[in-house]
Amino acid sequence: MIQRHNSDLDIGEGFTRESNRLPERDLDRVANAYRELLQSIGEDVNREGLQRTPGRAARALEFLTQGYRQNLDEIINGAVFESGASEIILVKDIELYSLCEHHLLPFIGRAHVAYLPAGKVIGLSKVARIVDVFARRLQIQENLTTQIAESLMNCLQPSGVAVVVEAKHLCMMMRGVEKQNSVMKTSCLLGTFKEDARTRSEFLSLLKD
Repeated sequence: MIQRHNSDLDIGEGFTRESNRLPERDLDRVANAYRELLQSIGEDVNREGLQRTPGRAARALEFLTQGYRQNLDEIINGAVFESGASEIILVKDIELYSLCEHHLLPFIGRAHVAYLPAGKVIGLSKVARIVDVFARRLQIQENLTTQIAESLMNCLQPSGVAVVVEAKHLCMMMRGVEKQNSVMKTSCLLGTFKEDARTRSEFLSLLKD
């Protein structure tokens, strides 16, 4: 069984909520899989530098995939408020880190999330937390973008939601075509942002500021 040592945890892992952790049995299975993987590529898992690597890697994966074990209602935690605001609300440059579901390599980027309120607004930090819930899973960027937009639409029932994600993918940078400067951009427009050209144009203008 993996023993949890605080010295093995980075700050993010140390602050992972207990409810987001894997059961010990599953964590052990992940560690054993890493151990077998290391042996399969020709490594000696008993050498000093690797003796605790399977356990560390298992805990890292636990942290990076905690979105599967998070409940969106608990994340939002009632932070939805009545408001007369009627103009676009935009949260730009939300850092995100996710894992490509095809190669299990990271992609790193930013999300820009906007909505047009219809009587309700959401706490500022909750927008970033919604991004994290879906980023901390095995993903493709296209689905991640849509999931963020749809969850905010369902939560607030605003007039519209717009999400743009831009990211660099290590599966493209470290292997395959090895292109270091390529950036992927995806968008999901719902409601007024999709249907009204002026609203969409205002959103795109705000992104450039």
